[in-house]
Amino acid sequence: MAAKKEKTKEQRIKAEISKINKVFKELDENKKKIVTPLIQKAAFMHVELEELQKTIEVEGCVDEYQNGANQWGKKKSAEVDVYNTMIKNYTAIIKTLTDMVPAAPKGKSKLDILREE
Repeated sequence: MAAKKEKTKEQRIKAEISKINKVFKELDENKKKIVTPLIQKAAFMHVELEELQKTIEVEGCVDEYQNGANQWGKKKSAEVDVYNTMIKNYTAIIKTLTDMVPAAPKGKSKLDILREE
């Protein structure tokens, strides 16, 4: 049985852009111009956050350091810092995008539409 080929980062970003764009297909052209860069950034952050999460799961949240000959300690890993900053920015972009989603069809909320794949 052939092993499943893993998608490249670029392919995963494009797939995420496509997924988000489906939500905005009914948006008028002027708003699409504003939303498009946000969608691209959200998709990029989504993929980066997934990769950072995998790294943190494997390596943990703490790094050991040596500061001089006899000074050792532990500190929060660089990946955790980046993850924390990026998740805040990603959340802000998703909130902005969610607020711009066109009216939902009867029976579906804006969040339901965003969650569909």
